[in-house]
Amino acid sequence: MQRVYLDHNATTPLAPEVFKAMEPYLTGEFGNASSIHAWGQRAKAAVEEARENVARLLGAQASEIIFTSGGTESDNLAILGIVEAARTRSCTKHVVTTAIEHHAVLYAVKALERQGVRATYVPAGSSGVVDPLDIRRAITPDTVLISVMHANNELGTIQPIEEIGRIARDHGVAFHTDAVQSAGKIRVTAAPGVRLLSLSAHKLYGPKGVGALYARKGTPLRPLMYGGHHERDRRPGTENVPGIVGLGRAAELALEQGHEEASHLEKLRDHLEEQILRRVPCAYVNGGASPRLPTTSSISFTGIDGEGLVIALDMRGIACSTGAACSSGSLEPSHVLAAIGKSREEARSTIRFSLGRTTTREDIDYTLEVLSEVVNRLRSLSPNYKEATGDQLSAISIQK
Repeated sequence: MQRVYLDHNATTPLAPEVFKAMEPYLTGEFGNASSIHAWGQRAKAAVEEARENVARLLGAQASEIIFTSGGTESDNLAILGIVEAARTRSCTKHVVTTAIEHHAVLYAVKALERQGVRATYVPAGSSGVVDPLDIRRAITPDTVLISVMHANNELGTIQPIEEIGRIARDHGVAFHTDAVQSAGKIRVTAAPGVRLLSLSAHKLYGPKGVGALYARKGTPLRPLMYGGHHERDRRPGTENVPGIVGLGRAAELALEQGHEEASHLEKLRDHLEEQILRRVPCAYVNGGASPRLPTTSSISFTGIDGEGLVIALDMRGIACSTGAACSSGSLEPSHVLAAIGKSREEARSTIRFSLGRTTTREDIDYTLEVLSEVVNRLRSLSPNYKEATGDQLSAISIQK
């Protein structure tokens, strides 16, 4: 059976160059980077080289990079750390975010609400893109943080973070962006208005269990944990040296290959979508008219259960998903699709294809061949499809 992996937004394979860079630190170079002897200092040098590589990817200073256990911790450190640092002010704290954020952001904000912090969730509209004017209107004198993701993990839609950053800077509000899905796929920089930025190694062909938070120099940030003086007192704990080395090498590869890779994947994604819309009736691309990651396609298939379609494709060797991997198994439909106005039925009929470095034209063509067959078979068994298409035809007749 042919095997096709189209779930790169969930995780990416470890690049061979990354594994090669990590390997010495998994065996002989086992020193603790905080130790002053030779073993420790070699580990420390490797960590600092990785820090330089991540900083170059973002156009930042090495001292502004904090290594973490991944994107979730980076998001939590940014959001909770900023609000905690602002608690000396007497006002009731206020946070602005969006309705389409990853749960690492949304649940962190919900936790703050339980502590008395006010929050505004700005809508994205049917385009899947947030209007910066809505962000501006949400700001109050009590606002201490704005958090807007760079690219949505389900739709791939790219948010106008430079404009939002300027708004935040003009109002003297800290701005955090979750760049977990965009870093390594499109150009990501610490734009002037961005004070905090999260990324994760395993989304850019690095290892799982390591990430980074960019915190602009001078940004007040209260640590979430207490212990040693690691990461300049911002994140205690013995450094994951092999993981950090892997992240550094992955960042280096992204700088070297990113532009050419993005162009190639965009062509493959467009081919996938064009052919699906041509071959499969009642299929719709979500957020398709908006700027998007070159890797991501969110497609709804009327009258089909998305999970059933994912399972059927998996049985034919094709890996994709119904949305965010960390929401797999949830009984509730995607909050992102609900936020852009999709009905419960539309959300449940949606799957996500996410392409990556190893995706080929042959992979896409095989997927198209299997997808058409599987969709037709599932629809032939689905009373929901007959009902939905019947309603659509009735609506057309009425309009005529």
